[in-house]
Amino acid sequence: MTKASILSSLCALVLCLQGPAANAQEGVEIEDITLGDADAPVEVIEYASYTCPHCASFHAETFKDFKRDYIDTGKVHFIYREVFFDRYGLWAAMVARCGGPERYFGISDLIYAQQGSWARAGEPAAIAGELKKLGLQAGLDQAQLDACLQDADMAQSLVAWYEGNAQRDGIRSTPSFVIDGEVHTGNMSLSRIGELVDAAS
Repeated sequence: MTKASILSSLCALVLCLQGPAANAQEGVEIEDITLGDADAPVEVIEYASYTCPHCASFHAETFKDFKRDYIDTGKVHFIYREVFFDRYGLWAAMVARCGGPERYFGISDLIYAQQGSWARAGEPAAIAGELKKLGLQAGLDQAQLDACLQDADMAQSLVAWYEGNAQRDGIRSTPSFVIDGEVHTGNMSLSRIGELVDAAS
């Protein structure tokens, strides 16, 4: 499958109304979403998909405590990178990014917490509508959300960014965690990810 056809399948129906590469500009610079001290002794990169149940479990059960114990204490510089196995995960990422870096994790928390509802809403248009409702709940307005979900350049750039990251780090499943350069896969308890971070310190 070509990159254009991959992007077309991810963007179909709601996004990229002009086609995946039609009249595309030079592309949008995609920035990592990060938390914590950039000079922390350990770097942890989480690769996750908004449609991945194990990713939702990690963020519901572990991430808050991990942030408290390791990110907020200066032990870890945390980087969150979206993975796009389907178009719905891409749409969710575009909604999460619509509010900018300051609102990202708040919107992300809502998306994960409501994954069982929006991801099973039925038709693609219904799923997009449920994601927009979450964006509205987070304080975005309808015009912002419509613009974000129809931003073909952003969609194209996000997919290319994801593909480059995944290829470089050898990411094949979610959630995956790159802890100081070493890949670990699967949902993790606080004790397990803490053990890996402590070993890398």
